[in-house]
Amino acid sequence: MTTRRSSRILKRPEWSINRAYYKSMGYSDSDLERPMIAIANAWSTTVPGHYNLRQVAAAVSDGIRDGGGTPVEFGVIGACDGIAEGHDGMRYILPTRDLIAHCIELMVQAHQYDGLVLLGSCDKIVPGMLMAAARLDLPAILVNGGPMLGGPQIHGRTADSTSIIEGVGRLQKGEISRDELVWMEDVCAPTCGSCSFLGTANTMCCIAEALGMSLPGSAMIPAVHAGRLQVARSSGRAIVDLVDRGITARQIITADSLENAIRLTSAIGGSTNAALHLPAIAYEAEIELDIRLFDRISRSTPLIAKMNPAASANVIDFFESGGVPAVLGELTPLLHTSALTVTGRSLGDNIAGKTSPDDEVIKTMARPFSTGGGLAVLFGTLAPDSAVTKPAAIRDDMQAFTGPARVFESEAAANEAIMAGQVQPGEVVVIRYEGPKGGPGMPEMFKAMKLLHGLGLSDRVALVTDGRFSGTNNGCFIGHISPEAMEGGPIALVEDGDIIAIDIPGKTLDLQVTASELDRRRTAWRPPPPRVSKGYLYLYARLAASADKGAIIPTRAT
Repeated sequence: MTTRRSSRILKRPEWSINRAYYKSMGYSDSDLERPMIAIANAWSTTVPGHYNLRQVAAAVSDGIRDGGGTPVEFGVIGACDGIAEGHDGMRYILPTRDLIAHCIELMVQAHQYDGLVLLGSCDKIVPGMLMAAARLDLPAILVNGGPMLGGPQIHGRTADSTSIIEGVGRLQKGEISRDELVWMEDVCAPTCGSCSFLGTANTMCCIAEALGMSLPGSAMIPAVHAGRLQVARSSGRAIVDLVDRGITARQIITADSLENAIRLTSAIGGSTNAALHLPAIAYEAEIELDIRLFDRISRSTPLIAKMNPAASANVIDFFESGGVPAVLGELTPLLHTSALTVTGRSLGDNIAGKTSPDDEVIKTMARPFSTGGGLAVLFGTLAPDSAVTKPAAIRDDMQAFTGPARVFESEAAANEAIMAGQVQPGEVVVIRYEGPKGGPGMPEMFKAMKLLHGLGLSDRVALVTDGRFSGTNNGCFIGHISPEAMEGGPIALVEDGDIIAIDIPGKTLDLQVTASELDRRRTAWRPPPPRVSKGYLYLYARLAASADKGAIIPTRAT
């Protein structure tokens, strides 16, 4: 049997000092003879999706002890996308993902832990943790805190936190009163947990399960259900078993399991941010993942589950209909079922016998919501290296849209114009200099789309950007345009009135300007001054790769 990492730095007498440090915190000799399992916990009272992770961590610790290991817990940062939306704070959100991966790597390597349990639920925290697992290649398992319950019915669907921003638009139009908006604040998010729609947070938790990095059926157990603590304890036992068997993250995160995760994302209409995070995870696992793979898989994957923002159902309804196991069971003929998982068994073994209920939330492949999947990758003269969109959240009559450009140099400028009624039906809103380098930090254009929706324009206006979108946006939106404006991509050359043609079924995004005119503009173009000149964002802007490469900070020699 291979010597455990931790035992090499806990042997007497040469490492007695390390034993003394642990004993100062109450660890016993017996504790120090067992596998030392790190718990990377993103608990805080800042993020609703992480508010219950203290309790989850306690259950994981119990499970680790049940399995014969010793839990050692440390903290990890985690920022709330929702609180950061629509202001300068959003520029910091995507950059936290790579910082989370770096911090976990540093803690685990500094202390030579034997295994790793990752506790996180939300948008950039889950992918950052999975990136760390792939980079470290140790036994690892992800446990999320679960989604929050939905609120009462508001405007025909179960309320969630996005009901508020839509409510602001309705208040602006005089459709609701200020008192009604305050009532919505009080009731739309009634429990802790990741937001109850299929945004990036819940998409990434579902992806972790499809990757094989979380226990089967665990992704969507609500935060306030007893099952959340039960699966946490089971995960604690499972990580000790993985350590004992020498099963590491890169045996689970493989080219096959990444394809399974993309397949699941397409089948449920997951967040477009998956097209940033899965390439980043693949990079850390040293696997080539071409952005075109998302489109190839999506073309052959039926959309068999629908949740808000694509339907009135929320992720609690999805969970009650069978959740990820039901979808994977239905997709079995399209999956790499031999892929290994944290159970120590194959994905096929985990989902054997799971079937779709064929209800209003999860359909069968024979009777899907649509034959094409939930994500699409577009190319064209406006996006030579790619752009990403989410057909599952776009009405059929908006999937082909042509109109004159209305150009804004920032999200803030666009939001101001939308609120002032300056955006007209038929226009294509262009928001640029919001990519990884230009933003910097590639902020979400969440508020712009929600304002358009609240003002009744989301079915008459398109929006394209080198920034990105929240998983809960709907309407005709295309993001991740690469190359971004700050790198001199064609989006930097668009002028008001230029005709932009969007063809999602045809997978094209074109700027209808002659090549000679674009050459003239390119010659005259100069990048604007950077928005930041110090701090972490300055570092991120200098180092970040383009969106089609996952907007990563490269961590190895090329």
